[in-house]
Amino acid sequence: MAATQLIALHKNKGKSVAACLKSRTDYAQNPDKTEQGQLVSSYKCSPLTVDEEFMLSKRQYDLVNGRRQKNDVIAYQIRQSFKPGEITAEEANKVGYELAMRFTKGKYAFLVATHTDREHIHNHIIYNSTALDCNRKFRDFLLSGLAVQRLSDLICLEHSLSVIEIKPYRERQKRVLYPPKESNRDQLCGVIDSILADKPGSYEEFLKKLEQQGYEVKRGKFTSVKGVRQKRFIRFRTLGAGYSEEELKAVLAGEAEHCPRKKHPVQEQKFQMLVDIQAKLAEGKGDGYARWVKRYNLKEMSKTLIFLQENKIGSMDEMEEQVRATTMRYHELGDSIKAAEARMAEIAVMKTHIINYAKTRSIYEAYRKAGYSKRFLEANRESIALHKAAKAAFDEAGLKKLPKVKELSIEYVELLKKKKAEYPSYRKARERMQELMKAQKNVEMFFADNRSEQEQQQTRQNESHRGFDPNPFWERILGGFFSLYSSGPA
Repeated sequence: MAATQLIALHKNKGKSVAACLKSRTDYAQNPDKTEQGQLVSSYKCSPLTVDEEFMLSKRQYDLVNGRRQKNDVIAYQIRQSFKPGEITAEEANKVGYELAMRFTKGKYAFLVATHTDREHIHNHIIYNSTALDCNRKFRDFLLSGLAVQRLSDLICLEHSLSVIEIKPYRERQKRVLYPPKESNRDQLCGVIDSILADKPGSYEEFLKKLEQQGYEVKRGKFTSVKGVRQKRFIRFRTLGAGYSEEELKAVLAGEAEHCPRKKHPVQEQKFQMLVDIQAKLAEGKGDGYARWVKRYNLKEMSKTLIFLQENKIGSMDEMEEQVRATTMRYHELGDSIKAAEARMAEIAVMKTHIINYAKTRSIYEAYRKAGYSKRFLEANRESIALHKAAKAAFDEAGLKKLPKVKELSIEYVELLKKKKAEYPSYRKARERMQELMKAQKNVEMFFADNRSEQEQQQTRQNESHRGFDPNPFWERILGGFFSLYSSGPA
């Protein structure tokens, strides 16, 4: 999922164009963010002198055209962020380079720097506002940002990467969707979890590993640490259960097990399950707790009743039928999405093998004509291995005629569209199923705990004599519920 944004870089007030270009390109090439410059690539310019080369083209433009630029746009930047864990830094740099080349059509020099300092890998693509021939400037046309986004999505699809789902206008969100920012304490807990997983031999070794991770350790009565760009030290005992100094020492000594803290809290549901008052009182809860539970259950049952009215559910049979139908729909959509994903994975692998087979075919034929020479094999081992792997994959699939890559790409795009179209329905079906099952359990629990068998039998007799019940299903529940929970303590 690549979130893409086009930004015009302006000349800062009080600074020269050269100084502004240098500060922007230096930030993009920051060694701490680009693995010491290993994740920097460029086109028609050198990363070491990119700002000077941009300035030279601007001076040439002034000389050739005899005019200075009217606006203060000195360059353009494309920010391209990828979904965490979906792509490697090297692949991200290649995707960014392809995006820059196809968007500028090779007419503008550019720099691609891939940053790995955040959870999400992202590219900073800076291209000169002046063309290579020094005769024109880049025209920031209407909806150019949208054009970059669509081109980025197309390239991501070609590389089997996910894209951001296009939603209706009222449901749209920002294109730039970054992961929620972790607090310093959450980051520290995550580092501690990873170190403990390696099972250090002692507490001192544990602290040394923390220092290797970039943390400053202050030893004393209470051990505290401070990370990079943090202003204050954090004591272990303030991190919560399982992270105090005594607990960490017990884990390192093998006397206890470490339980990592959950990072993602459970999302609040529309309504919650009722609480069994009698069971809670049996556990030793007092009358004060019982009074709180009654208020809580009253509120949650009210939500349940509103749900029943909105969905026109008038009996337990109707509820069970809706639960059954929704569950079936949920599983059908889930199976369809899984089948599409499995086929997409097969297509991606097959495309790779077909491309490798075509690229290495001539080399393998030369290898065969050379009598399977060991010298030839050593010189072309990688290509021959790719050719054999592709041939083995074709034989395993039972292919007599290789499909065309273009046809596979079309099928892949169609499957992706189908998956994207079905997923909102799948998510809604899941949510609806969960709501129905929760409402069903709440109603069942209410009747099971608060209506005696005698009352149920009397109700059935009355209904059989009348032939019908004048009160709706939800009204009977509401009347019984309020009468029950308006009484004294359980």
